[in-house]
Amino acid sequence: MQEKISLRKEEETLARFAKAMGHPTRLTILLFLAKENNCYFGAIHDELPIAKATVSQHLKELKDAGLIQGEIEAPKVKYCINRKNWELAKSYFNNFFVELNNKECH
Repeated sequence: MQEKISLRKEEETLARFAKAMGHPTRLTILLFLAKENNCYFGAIHDELPIAKATVSQHLKELKDAGLIQGEIEAPKVKYCINRKNWELAKSYFNNFFVELNNKECH
């Protein structure tokens, strides 16, 4: 009988990062924030051809996944890349792709 594969915390975290990055608008937001030290909501919205509510939803998804962080500076919200989790995501994605490259399908 074959042993079942159990999910590790790394795979669960990687899946959360991948899901958050799985939309072109969220990738655009990440790339925009990566070029800036920090950025206010209005500047992010100005870069995108979508409604404010939609931008807010994408920012929420990225924040919930831990890829960005927001700081309230009333009445504005300032966003930036969560550098600690960004490094973690890079490491997990790298490990994932290295593992895939080491296996051949026969």
